[in-house]
Amino acid sequence: MPKREALAVGLAAVVLVVVLPLCNALPADTPFAVSNFTINLFGKFLTYAILALGLDLLWGYAGVLSLGHGVFFGLGAYAMGMHLMLEIGAKSVYQSALPDFMVWNQVTALPLFWKPFHSVVFTLAAIVLVPALFGLAFGYLAFRSRIRGVYFSIITQALALSAWLVFNRNEMNLGGTNGLADFKTVFGFPLNRPGTQRGLYAVTALTLVGAYLLCRWITLTRAGKVLVAIRDSETRVLFSGYSPAAYKLFVFVVSAALAGIAGALYAPQVGIITPAKIGVLPSIEMVVWVAAGGRGSLYGAVLGAFGVNWIQSWLTTSYPDLWLLFLGGLFMGAVLFFPDGIVGALGRLGARVRRLVSRPDPAVSTPSVSLGRPTP
Repeated sequence: MPKREALAVGLAAVVLVVVLPLCNALPADTPFAVSNFTINLFGKFLTYAILALGLDLLWGYAGVLSLGHGVFFGLGAYAMGMHLMLEIGAKSVYQSALPDFMVWNQVTALPLFWKPFHSVVFTLAAIVLVPALFGLAFGYLAFRSRIRGVYFSIITQALALSAWLVFNRNEMNLGGTNGLADFKTVFGFPLNRPGTQRGLYAVTALTLVGAYLLCRWITLTRAGKVLVAIRDSETRVLFSGYSPAAYKLFVFVVSAALAGIAGALYAPQVGIITPAKIGVLPSIEMVVWVAAGGRGSLYGAVLGAFGVNWIQSWLTTSYPDLWLLFLGGLFMGAVLFFPDGIVGALGRLGARVRRLVSRPDPAVSTPSVSLGRPTP
């Protein structure tokens, strides 16, 4: 990693992991205090940034555009949500060991696939393994069949639609359209306490730093160079003796696992997970984050996820009718005017300014030197 980037990552890590939680712990009337609402909102944005990192690794470096990453995000969130629902126990509205929605649906016994989620260890493993294994199965079938380009994007979009339809069914015993909500504790810590939310934020920030370092390490290895070569010309990579399908499957699984981790961190901080986060529209929004920030740069994906969602939070509060218009305009602008995102546009602007500054001033003439014989 270049020294300048390492310094920037270290500074950002200190601010996100140390400074902001300390500011949140300050009394509310102090100048540098950060409110509980803000720290919770930033925690949600950072989960989106983790997902955007995985999507940028897949799309920005390998050139594989997925329009169904909301599925992997939802799998991780539902895995965490199932454990949190079981943690409620008899403290639910109906004072039953079953989740409330099962009591509504007249379910008399806990479904078999719910029971392992009583275990914290199993839940933590499922958060990573369920999205990764699902991505492995789906990616293997897709890449083995040499599906690529726009066709791969279409089938991932169909995957998101199918998953949304499945999770909406009450027969799945996953809450139907209402999803999983009303969490009270996370691993025994009450969610309504500011200290718990501060801890969740700190864990999310640490996870984001770790995810960034993992993705940057992958891009700097030989596998990362092959991924970029696949993006630029998959046929040449194939003729060079490499297997593009294997490399694309590897990065697809990593991206799916990061999305699942992001979803697991999202659920307790927001307090709800529904099929609405799995469908087609959320998956397209995730692509917009990466496109707006700048794909193929990693930090651009982080800035895009954080910036777009911050603007969304402000617009939906102050001007709710303008959000979708802004989102559509942002996507069109990213495609037409700055295809490499805000980071790429700023980089080109900075390079142009440096060229203008370093260009010699034509008004300043240099003295001419005569090479002829001196006159007596």
